[in-house]
Amino acid sequence: MNDDQDPSPREIPGDAGALDATGALDATGALDDTGALDDTQPIEIQRFAPAPDPRPDDRWAWASPSTGAAGTPAGGPTADRWYEPAAAEPVPAAGTYSTSGQVPAGPDTSPWARPAGPVPGPVTPPPAYGAPAPAVPAAGHRRGGAGIGSIVAASVLSAVLASGSTVLILDRTGALDRPAAVSNTGSGQQTASALPVTIDESSAVIDAAAKVGPAVVKITVAGQSTDPFGTVPTEGVGSGFIYDASGWILTNRHVVSGADTLVVELRDGRRFDGKVYGIDTLTDLAIVKVDATGLPAAPVGKSDGLKVGQLVVAIGSPLGTYSFSVTSGIVSGKGRDIRVNDGTRISNLIQTDAAINPGNSGGPLVDAAGSVVGVNTAMATDSSGIGFAIPIDIARPIMEQAVRGETLARPWIGITFDSINRQVKDDLGLSVDNGALVRSAGGQPSVIAGSPAEKAGLQDGDIVQALNGIRIDGEHPLNLLLVQFSPNETVELDVLRAGAPMKVSVTLGTRPGNL
Repeated sequence: MNDDQDPSPREIPGDAGALDATGALDATGALDDTGALDDTQPIEIQRFAPAPDPRPDDRWAWASPSTGAAGTPAGGPTADRWYEPAAAEPVPAAGTYSTSGQVPAGPDTSPWARPAGPVPGPVTPPPAYGAPAPAVPAAGHRRGGAGIGSIVAASVLSAVLASGSTVLILDRTGALDRPAAVSNTGSGQQTASALPVTIDESSAVIDAAAKVGPAVVKITVAGQSTDPFGTVPTEGVGSGFIYDASGWILTNRHVVSGADTLVVELRDGRRFDGKVYGIDTLTDLAIVKVDATGLPAAPVGKSDGLKVGQLVVAIGSPLGTYSFSVTSGIVSGKGRDIRVNDGTRISNLIQTDAAINPGNSGGPLVDAAGSVVGVNTAMATDSSGIGFAIPIDIARPIMEQAVRGETLARPWIGITFDSINRQVKDDLGLSVDNGALVRSAGGQPSVIAGSPAEKAGLQDGDIVQALNGIRIDGEHPLNLLLVQFSPNETVELDVLRAGAPMKVSVTLGTRPGNL
């Protein structure tokens, strides 16, 4: 029998006949009369017929119909595995391959063409890359064993170990604790990884409103105004907040100006008659007092550390109808100067896109920690999303003066100055790009006669670079630093005069009401 043919006939399931060594039906060509086909009903059976392999059997790793190792019958592998070890195969001599690098034509190289039967000899590794792949004769019957299960089990175990190692490494480096990145899809939607950010911001707004909301008040004012037809009663609504539990309230000056009566309403429904304690001579602020104790008071923070882009919350009674409304936004800018309807100029304001409408005036601007950082004051009438608030650091001195029972007063130094930046430095040929340059402007002298500045010896052309060690720059202009002090306090200035540094001590005076 040819070595490339099956060593035994194969049984076709469901048929009584058998194939001969050539793979054809027996001589009758049909099944017998016990339910088989007769010779008028030919049948063609499709089967795989491997091409003969002229090479010696002892070159093949899987099987040979010749006698195997001692104790192993010829014609099939051992029963406990579906493969047999390959015999050592000599490396082909040089010159056996074509110049194209392809394997030369030969017998069928399909794995199904490998004949069954073990071949003794040592196991060798597969040929190196570029060597021709040998054709393996077909096996005589299906082989079974535990080899494939072992391979699968080993693969699964390796994958589990590798995954476990990866998790441990990520955990040690802290990568598992990092928030998931936000991924924007083409439709403009965001993945679920954006939800924690939204939840955090919402929680901050909720917490801030809960913390400050009980201290926010609605102020209803009544008065009289005169027009060409006579005197008519007027009424207005604004907002404010309690900053001291003994009934001290901060609001805007324009909310209470000209009021004959004030009614202060808390969120819990209580109402009190109020009176104006004092009006700020510098900014649009006023202090209102009610006769009550144990009132909810809002925490007062600091505005100096605010950053552009920081979350803020505005609380008030917009339009006088929607009492104690909460809106949120961000700090859009700092150090803004505006001129309001009556011509008054207000400086160093916080700009925000949190909705501020008529009726919100005097209400608190709150940071994410639930501390008041500003007093809502104005909005740009020819645009949307542009509101302004007075920094709480400017309001703090008069708030403290009121609690102490003092008359509201602002400090005064008595100089006219320009804030220095890079452009001013280049235009005037200065040696520094920060500070306040003392010089006349708008018909005002650089140093006002009889002022604290004149008494301290400040001169035209001096550059004030710091106040009490705080550098004067775009974030900390001189007037914003001065307003945080009270009259009669002494401050120390770092001054640059004709290129020489010097220290100047100034005792602040009281700002005149007509300035």
